[in-house]
Amino acid sequence: MRIATYTHLGQSHVGQVSADGARVTPYVLTRTEAARGVLTLIERAAAGAAMPALAGASVALSEVTLNAPIPHPRRNIFCAGRNYHAHANEMRNSVFKDDKGAVDQWPIVFSKVPETVVATGTDVLLPGAAVSDQIDYEAELAVVIGTPGRNISRADAMKHIYGYTIVNDVTARDVQMRHAQWHLGKSFDTFCPMGPWIVSADALDGTDTRVRCWVTPANGAAELRQDARTTDLIFDIPTLIETCSRGITLLPGDVIATGTPAGVGMAMTPPRWLRHGDVVRIEIDGIGVLENRFVLHGR
Repeated sequence: MRIATYTHLGQSHVGQVSADGARVTPYVLTRTEAARGVLTLIERAAAGAAMPALAGASVALSEVTLNAPIPHPRRNIFCAGRNYHAHANEMRNSVFKDDKGAVDQWPIVFSKVPETVVATGTDVLLPGAAVSDQIDYEAELAVVIGTPGRNISRADAMKHIYGYTIVNDVTARDVQMRHAQWHLGKSFDTFCPMGPWIVSADALDGTDTRVRCWVTPANGAAELRQDARTTDLIFDIPTLIETCSRGITLLPGDVIATGTPAGVGMAMTPPRWLRHGDVVRIEIDGIGVLENRFVLHGR
């Protein structure tokens, strides 16, 4: 099942996307509930409440504006860094040059603030050279927690998943390197496109799906930059959930981004930073497409 958050005729809705991806049918929710997006359904499910009824007539997806499935997460997004071997290798002389530990010893986990989240089709804001001119993309599968828990065992971890979505972990690389930690360089406004919707855990095997990313330069042709399967993760999804829940209660609606494959702009020779007018398209098999244009703030 694919569940979308969207706007139609000026009003927010949460709805079920048809099997062919052409239409969406709204659930019966109050305006306040709908404004919180799929988070409302996730929390209701965690509390044991029944799924709300569908409201009747479906609407063509072409007639609605998709919002991020969780427009404003309740707290920071958990993110795994250095979680594909090929990506760890391509960044060994930059982001990971000071890390002397084995890449498979412990996951690197950082976070992005909720205000980073924007929808597919929304412009991502380049801050300008005075702040950062080294903006990079990172295509990632994201896990959405459904059942809360603390100290979740790896064996039980998959039972806590509500579903999956796509995120682009946009990064200001110069800021990331300058501060020797990742939070600031990852948390600029609009730096976490999310969507296009959430696919329920029973409809997708997130442990084995394909992640691809294309960059289309302004006035240029699309270039396939990233292409990998989640079977290539250094730390698999159960391990990430186990790690993030150690001493921390994971809550319904928490999002865990699982890391990005090789092919980021920073690793190219010379580096290929995102510029005004570039479009980043991410596709994950079984979910769909997340696509955003990057524009210089103020233009």
